[in-house]
Amino acid sequence: MTSKTHRIALLFNANKIFDREVITGIADYLSSTRTQWDLFLEEDFRLRLSGIEKWQGDGIIADFDDPTVAAALESCTAPLVAVGGSYEDAADYPAGVPYVATDNFKLIKLAYETLIEAGLRNFALFSLPEARENRWAQEREKAFAALMRRDRMAPAIFRGQCTRAPTWDEAVQEQIEWLRSLPKPVGIVAVTDARARQLLQACTLAGIAVPEQVALIGIDNDPLARVLTRIPMSSVIQGAQEMGRTAAHLLDQMLHGVRLAGTRILVPPSGINVLASSRHEAPKHPHVMRARHFIRQYACQGIRTDQVADYVGISRSSLESYFRQELGCSVHDEILRFRLDTATAILERGDCNLADVALKCGFTSSQYMHSVFKRELGCSPRGYQERMLKGRPKEQRQEQHCDDDAMLAG
Repeated sequence: MTSKTHRIALLFNANKIFDREVITGIADYLSSTRTQWDLFLEEDFRLRLSGIEKWQGDGIIADFDDPTVAAALESCTAPLVAVGGSYEDAADYPAGVPYVATDNFKLIKLAYETLIEAGLRNFALFSLPEARENRWAQEREKAFAALMRRDRMAPAIFRGQCTRAPTWDEAVQEQIEWLRSLPKPVGIVAVTDARARQLLQACTLAGIAVPEQVALIGIDNDPLARVLTRIPMSSVIQGAQEMGRTAAHLLDQMLHGVRLAGTRILVPPSGINVLASSRHEAPKHPHVMRARHFIRQYACQGIRTDQVADYVGISRSSLESYFRQELGCSVHDEILRFRLDTATAILERGDCNLADVALKCGFTSSQYMHSVFKRELGCSPRGYQERMLKGRPKEQRQEQHCDDDAMLAG
């Protein structure tokens, strides 16, 4: 017997990584079950509410982090599942609507504990201006403040300005002043990868070494934000795909007569992608710190040891001596290590052209990159990639497969 095909509206802004991941989870649920839905989304994947009250479909899954969405669906009679952030106060959840939430407290807690494990003792949060559409960010502030109070520390929270072209210079200067006011070294959690990327740029402009003076973690694991930063950015991975699968399952049950009003499910983060921006180490000699800051930004642009020494302002031989004393390696070894780290990160994401990877990472040729992989990792670049992808769940392999072109173009 053929099951009925239901018409379902997905009310999300797919220009946001969180929304895209939720939609991916919904699609995964449909592909792994016999559920048949015709999905309504705007052709450009934007969220438009005009006329939604006249839509004659069978069900809706909607992003309730946007208060205008919640308001537009107040009188909705079709089965509805809401998706959004968790709240400290239970009264802030929408009444009578099944709700699947990202666990804001656990997102912040995972980032905070990662910074503690890196040996940091000072912490801060970079948030967003207070606004109804930023309620999820304010919930993350509450989580951070609770963790600080638990550990008997005063929460240092900076909201800054929204991203607008006319006030961009002013906003960046405010970020720099805030960064300079913080005790160093400091670990900073940004409420999104977009905010983390802004702060990384501010650190570069201010000459603040990352991660020696400022270690930084974002939230979203957004591939676009990562390719727009010189220093690879650490990020908490939200369980957004699991949220999508859960929301689709709830709506599927409702379409078959199950009553779920008031159901609330919190989904924890699925992990953390730890990269260079949060790999804080004990303070080194200032010349070594300055050199490594330069290397992190420009290693993949083919820099040489003498260029690093010129940036630091000392002779090549003196810099080599400091590196041997502090790190037990040469300046060239450190440059090569960073290039290798960047190459492995790209290869782990899926199929890609090795010549493009070599060029992107500052190797003179794919043959040279091949010899470095053999010497340092005991395998070829393609062999390393196959080994990494083989141990990854199928859905992650498929999702990472398409990101390489964007990364190589970054």
